[in-house]
Amino acid sequence: MAKGFNSRNMRGMGGMGGGINMNMIRQAQKMQADMEKMQADLEQKTYSAKAGGGMVEAVVSGKKELTKITINPEVLDPEDPGMLEDLVLLAVNEALRLANEDAASSMNQITGGLNLGGLGL
Repeated sequence: MAKGFNSRNMRGMGGMGGGINMNMIRQAQKMQADMEKMQADLEQKTYSAKAGGGMVEAVVSGKKELTKITINPEVLDPEDPGMLEDLVLLAVNEALRLANEDAASSMNQITGGLNLGGLGL
């Protein structure tokens, strides 16, 4: 045993090492329940973005799945398929960015700004 270390020294350390802080456990359980509810709420949402002045619209779900693409026939140009491809990519990526931004904002409200990214949350 290390010099000066014994179980009596641990008792005065506010539950560190020897005891479990039940308040912290309750807070963690509440945070977990809040995150599960937030995830369920986010999965019900949809996010829409337009590109090319509204010529292409993409809609993604809160699960970050593309659910709808709307293409105005005026943008269909057989001479320039690359333009349509670019507009689709822009709209889809913007809709996904909106979904990610909303999820991050919701997570920040629950965690109070704690960075839990390393925990896979």
